[in-house]
Amino acid sequence: MKTTFRWFGRDDDSVSLEHIRQIPGIDGVVGALFDIPVGEVWPESRIMELKEEINRNGMSLEVIESVNVHEDIKLGLPSREIYIENYKQTIRNLAKAGVKVICYNFMPIFDWTRSNLAKELPDGSTVLAYEKGKIESIEAMVLIEQMENSSNGYSLPGWEPERLKSIKHLFQLYKDVTEEDLFDHLQYFLEQVIPIAEECDIKMAIHPDDPPWSVFGLPRIVLSKENLERIVKLIDSPSNGLTICSGSLGANPNNDILDILGHFLKLKRVPFVHIRNIKIAANGDFEETSHRSTERGTLDLYEIVKKLHEHDFNGYFRPDHGRMIWGEKARPGYGLYDRALGMMYILGIWDSLEKNKKSMKKGAGKNVAIN
Repeated sequence: MKTTFRWFGRDDDSVSLEHIRQIPGIDGVVGALFDIPVGEVWPESRIMELKEEINRNGMSLEVIESVNVHEDIKLGLPSREIYIENYKQTIRNLAKAGVKVICYNFMPIFDWTRSNLAKELPDGSTVLAYEKGKIESIEAMVLIEQMENSSNGYSLPGWEPERLKSIKHLFQLYKDVTEEDLFDHLQYFLEQVIPIAEECDIKMAIHPDDPPWSVFGLPRIVLSKENLERIVKLIDSPSNGLTICSGSLGANPNNDILDILGHFLKLKRVPFVHIRNIKIAANGDFEETSHRSTERGTLDLYEIVKKLHEHDFNGYFRPDHGRMIWGEKARPGYGLYDRALGMMYILGIWDSLEKNKKSMKKGAGKNVAIN
């Protein structure tokens, strides 16, 4: 299992590479070029600059999150051909830098959605939270404004101003797009890019919709095990993979995370995993918590890590959103302290499982010798 930590770049992140490298066990950084407009080619020179900066700090750049998919591709417009060709070239350029996994999503208009970016918990920390009633009663433009005002001055991935400035027009375009249409458009996209990914030894890893249900009446198609099964069957290739995000899928109690994770690990279609915990309320609201399973979280992270260990997972994982603790001022969900604590909790579980495995093998060997 390869450990990674998401980083938004020297000019747009409160966390530095110098900080990240001090977290024990870190292998690499999950990076991206966030200033390149969605749909444009990522220049090879810029990718190499990012890689070299990360390498100088003793870490690798083998996972990108995200090369965002242009709305025209999701909508199936004739102009998608231009953006698909650009996407192909970006894949080629990333491969030259040694990138192995590209995380992306296929959510219309919005990426992840929350109603509160700083809900205070009883211990005084703050977290991202989703309150269904607020989302269902608020207008999209008002939510966008609230998100921007609560971002602590940092950009929010998936909420890029240049993309959302045409929000009313985008909603009009999606008015008649069904889930089946969106599946068709995803299949067309994958049919074009997966052969390039195969040539480049890169695994595409689609991220689940967050949360895993329709928001503002928009179609969503990455919600469940059934959806994920359909997606991996659209193009039967190891390069057509999944990002299993415990918090995104886990927000719906009907999603059995352990079953989903085990199933697709067995199929070898999980190159990337996001590990975080959430607390789900009886009415379906949820808030993010510390990674530790026995405190407030609904999900059992011990069992999630155990499932990865049982399948000898050799892909990439990162601790996902953390609380804001100890007075830290950072991009909501992406401070240093709580994500570093989460990394240590996850690696502590993994190390214990590894030690038990070695002890059992050693014990089995002794028994054989005695007999």
